[in-house]
Amino acid sequence: MKKSLLVVSVSFALLNMSGIAQAVGDISAGQGKSGTCASCHGENGNSMMPLFPKLAAQNEGYLVKQMHAFKDGSRSDPTMASMVAGLSDQDIEDIAVYYEAQAVTANSEPQINPDDLDEIDDNDSLSEDEKTAARKALQDKQGALIAQGYDVYRNGDLDNEISACIACHGPEGEGNEPASFPALKGQHADYLIKTLTDFKTDVRSNNPDNMMHMIAKKMTDEKIKAIAYYVSVMK
Repeated sequence: MKKSLLVVSVSFALLNMSGIAQAVGDISAGQGKSGTCASCHGENGNSMMPLFPKLAAQNEGYLVKQMHAFKDGSRSDPTMASMVAGLSDQDIEDIAVYYEAQAVTANSEPQINPDDLDEIDDNDSLSEDEKTAARKALQDKQGALIAQGYDVYRNGDLDNEISACIACHGPEGEGNEPASFPALKGQHADYLIKTLTDFKTDVRSNNPDNMMHMIAKKMTDEKIKAIAYYVSVMK
């Protein structure tokens, strides 16, 4: 029964594709028009700030859909709304194809929280051997989170009725262009954690019946972090 629910939910998502009519984009024009985006998203769409998403190599259809959503208010973000307010449909298409044509940069492995390491180092009740063991335990936990993220991304979590991410976002995190499902490979872990949490808590609620709301609400904070960590280092 649970497996059937997952198949049905994935099929529903595939049927719920964007119907936005798109103009034909021009990459060169898009490069010029993307200048104001660079301060947050990086010169070529590779944001250096963990909470601002990378746009490089993102699917054109997804970018077009999101820019229209910011513009018409169905996705709420005052900063983005002001950025896209003056864009024409052609501008949006040009910017989208430009970013899709860029290569996304690889991320380094997620780092252990420095505060956790400082807490170990400052604990005078621990011997040096105990501190070394505590640091290793943190590293092992980090590795276990990435392994858990790999498993959920590829296999889902049947016990909690969480669909495998691979069904919509592809085996390499490349997304699904016809369905306007976003590419995830190379995205910042912090941004992915924020996005999944926003879906879970309805902060991002332009379509509360969509697949991501249904999935994220069933995720624990640990599972969200695990998936974000794994996706961020996909090659």
